[in-house]
Amino acid sequence: MTALTLVVPSPSGLSPLEKAQRLRGEFAAHAAESDRQGRFSRENIAALHANRLLALAVPREFGGRDVSLHEAVAVVRAIGAGDPSTALVLLMQMLHHRAIAKGGTWPAHIRARVFEAAVKDGALINALRVEPALGSPVRGGLPATVARRVPEGWRISGRKLYSTGSPALRWGIVWGATDEEKPRVGEFLVPLDAPGVSIVPTWDHLGLRASGSDDVVLEDVLIPADHAVDLRRPEDWVVADVGRNAWLPLMLAGMYDGVAQAARDWLVGFLKARTPSNIARPLSSVPRIQAVVGEIEALLQANDALLEHVPALLDSGGPAAAGVNPELVKYTVTTNAIAAVEKALGTTGNHGLTRVNPLERHYRDVLCSRVHQPQNDLILEGGGRRVLAS
Repeated sequence: MTALTLVVPSPSGLSPLEKAQRLRGEFAAHAAESDRQGRFSRENIAALHANRLLALAVPREFGGRDVSLHEAVAVVRAIGAGDPSTALVLLMQMLHHRAIAKGGTWPAHIRARVFEAAVKDGALINALRVEPALGSPVRGGLPATVARRVPEGWRISGRKLYSTGSPALRWGIVWGATDEEKPRVGEFLVPLDAPGVSIVPTWDHLGLRASGSDDVVLEDVLIPADHAVDLRRPEDWVVADVGRNAWLPLMLAGMYDGVAQAARDWLVGFLKARTPSNIARPLSSVPRIQAVVGEIEALLQANDALLEHVPALLDSGGPAAAGVNPELVKYTVTTNAIAAVEKALGTTGNHGLTRVNPLERHYRDVLCSRVHQPQNDLILEGGGRRVLAS
């Protein structure tokens, strides 16, 4: 088995994007082995922390960077090109740190504890929302995870699926309902080293196999009363309309574009090196092959324009930003990314589908873009509704 190495921290003068670009090659070198074994890469997480990338969205007052959307997308694109499983963990870290900082519902001392742990220890956090019966709560319904009020606080029981990063999470933001006569629904902050929490290694997926998206089981887990960080009546949880929450769709778009970039880069190297005996020249010199590469480049150039322009526009907050629909950007970028990798596969034949080469892994990974919320049907329905109502 290949020895995994810890990246030496980058010089402090480098920007987060420059650090991410340095880590890309390190992560890519071990991505195939992690994928084949379905093994969560703690070494990658340690490298992110050593390079101060796990606190990018933590407010500056707590020692973080309070990163812009444009910078967050760029970092996730770079890490996604190296190992998208690691990029997904980083993406969720930034997403929830920003939500906690900007939401204003969490108690101040709990926010501080989460932020300080991220800066000091690289402590990971993610939301635990999906359930066996409920599916994703974005489509409605009450969770089966129940919190009972007790004198010491709350006792929570339930099972959560697809809990990305679960082997290394410090905190889980558990979506659950109270056992009150009129249940409230919301977020409970659960330390995942608490008695009654167990991680069940169920993740055996087609793509993103190293993301550690296992099941988390909670059996009568006791948390303090103030760890019910955001409880509301069910009707008060309004699912954001298309385009309102830019961070999730744009970071996901960036991550999957990174996968397509890695596929394109491998393809270019393969075509330059491959010289079939029947033509006695590299495949890269064949006009038909050049045209396919041109098609791939057109797709990725369109992605680049969207991922550079839209986050910067939203960061600026100018009048033009009001007309931007980030979820349609996710739809366009991920559709282009899938098409780019499919074209690469069609060009390479058996070589592309052979596991010794990374292209088939890139294809399995990029297909996962269709699973992540917001999903395509909701994006298109919401996008069309906005236009028809305007």
